[in-house]
Amino acid sequence: MRGEGLWQLGQSITRRLAQVDKMVVGRRYFASEAELKKTVLYDFHVANGGKMVPFAGWSMPIQYKDSIMESTVNCRQNGSIFDVSHMCGFSLKGKDCIPFLEKLVIADVAALAPGTGTLTVFTNEKGGAIDDSVITKVQNDHMYIVVNAGCRDKDLAHIEEHMKAFKAKGGDVSWHIHDERSLLALQGPLSASVLQHLTKDDLSKLYFGEFRITDINGAHCFITRTGYTGEDGFEISVPSENAVDLAKAILEKSEGKIRLTGLGARDSLRLEAGLCLYGNDMEQHITPVEAGLSWAIGKRRKAEGGFLGAEVILKQLAEGPKIRLVGFTSTGPPPRSHSEIQDEKGTNIGEITSGGFSPCLKKNIAMGYVKSGSHKAGTKAKILVRGKAYDGVVTKKPFVPTKYYKPS
Repeated sequence: MRGEGLWQLGQSITRRLAQVDKMVVGRRYFASEAELKKTVLYDFHVANGGKMVPFAGWSMPIQYKDSIMESTVNCRQNGSIFDVSHMCGFSLKGKDCIPFLEKLVIADVAALAPGTGTLTVFTNEKGGAIDDSVITKVQNDHMYIVVNAGCRDKDLAHIEEHMKAFKAKGGDVSWHIHDERSLLALQGPLSASVLQHLTKDDLSKLYFGEFRITDINGAHCFITRTGYTGEDGFEISVPSENAVDLAKAILEKSEGKIRLTGLGARDSLRLEAGLCLYGNDMEQHITPVEAGLSWAIGKRRKAEGGFLGAEVILKQLAEGPKIRLVGFTSTGPPPRSHSEIQDEKGTNIGEITSGGFSPCLKKNIAMGYVKSGSHKAGTKAKILVRGKAYDGVVTKKPFVPTKYYKPS
């Protein structure tokens, strides 16, 4: 399970906890617990009421004592702290680390200023997405990269294969996987003011997409002003031995307003922000152009190519893709992944990839792929849920306005 049905699973667990003995639920949902990896915050999650579920080979909290609806709204009103230590952070180093990385991703890495980053996509030879990732240029000879937990093994194998070939030709690049670190995501309007209590660095001068190495709560951290909710916030890479203390300090400084938040609310937050989930909205057969990420392809890269699958992607940029990822609002039950999309005449035009009820907008929202020509905002459609057609309309993303902290 890479993310599909997280919101639904959370609602299911909530209902069952209200209906049956917790131990029965425990046996059913946590049967494979011994086989799962645990972050250093596992005991902290359990002590704080975290309902743990299998996710990408890890035991992760899908929610805490709050409902997923309450947690989602609280993130947008106050703030949330997420344990995302299951994700894989690593560093590339060496004088050739930038040309090496540019062979694998669509970003103009060379154009990034030190201390800045961007969303990018690792592509395959056919232009499909191996994974989406946030990459940061620490210095011209040091890149810091975070990839998805569910893609870790294939991503690292892919990078290692190409690194061996690159080094065999004399390229200077090496890497270090930061398994000694944990990753916390602090999101929401109170995130900066609360975190400021724990560091001497002036966070008002750290803007969206920027990176810094600094001490937070006495620990040597990598901090990036980014996130996966559409809110202002930070992702903090912290030495694992300091992770629990940092989480506790953030909660304490917020005086209860920032809450521990699980994967269920994280999924509804990213959907409201119109952000892709790999495994749902992006796969190895979907290109960045089809996924609406053409903006992430650097201008120089559009002209020169030089990355895997460039021929396919540049052709799509010139001629337009055959399918496109779009947003929807709809009536009836919330659409789910694989719900069929039809035009008003009943002809199949695509498929939903993510969907649910928006806790903040109080209506159904979804994303899915449709044939080009049916992708313009305002286009009416029918979405099939359990065999019945409901009215839908193509809607611009994000569904909830983003609040990234940028220079005025």
